[in-house]
Amino acid sequence: MYEKEVEQLQEIIDESENIVFFGGAGVSTESHIPDFRSADGIYHQSYKYSPEQVVSHSFFMQYTEAFYDFYREKMMILDARPNPAHLKLAELEQAGKLKAVITQNIDGLHQAAGSRTVYELHGSIHRNYCMECHRFYDAQFVKESIGIPRCECGGIIKPDVVLYEEGLDSSTIQGAVESIARADTLIIGGTSLVVYPAAGFIDYFHGRHLVVINKSRTAKAVRAELNISAPIGEILGQIEVR
Repeated sequence: MYEKEVEQLQEIIDESENIVFFGGAGVSTESHIPDFRSADGIYHQSYKYSPEQVVSHSFFMQYTEAFYDFYREKMMILDARPNPAHLKLAELEQAGKLKAVITQNIDGLHQAAGSRTVYELHGSIHRNYCMECHRFYDAQFVKESIGIPRCECGGIIKPDVVLYEEGLDSSTIQGAVESIARADTLIIGGTSLVVYPAAGFIDYFHGRHLVVINKSRTAKAVRAELNISAPIGEILGQIEVR
């Protein structure tokens, strides 16, 4: 299935020397991590508070324990493993073809697969810091804590994830934008390009090949040379690195 599209993608990758991958939640759903916006995603489930409320800065500050109840259950999937998409991207990087992964995901699966140059636009569940003394705590500590996780100094620990009402990290933005601007091929995968400012980053691409691999149509109109409406792991898993 998708033989013709995979063949075309293979040709593009073969002739590319500076590939950048820009990915979203659809990259991780094949690793059984729930997304937020699909028909059966978290945003369409019933909670006392809406997920948009819960994952906001003001909610975290005001209802910290309720935030952590939701965060541990729905956002900290620590037993997830990289799928064929993560693994193929890491392989492409090791071969010198792929120069950067830019992800909206917070699960750390690209690094787990072996990718080294990863710009995490929305942070990571694997980094957590005391709001008072800035001491670092890993995801396991937060997951196993009861109620609000606290530092030895007594301060509240906050995940290094970008909540609503918070800005993106400026150095991460700069690295991502510069990578896209230098790329000869941009592959967009597993994202509907709904979330801004991240979705606007692709406007910096002026290279030769633009590819979109996503199960549903992207919200942002992009003039892709190749559009593949399929699960990204299924497609990238068929690519040969040579």
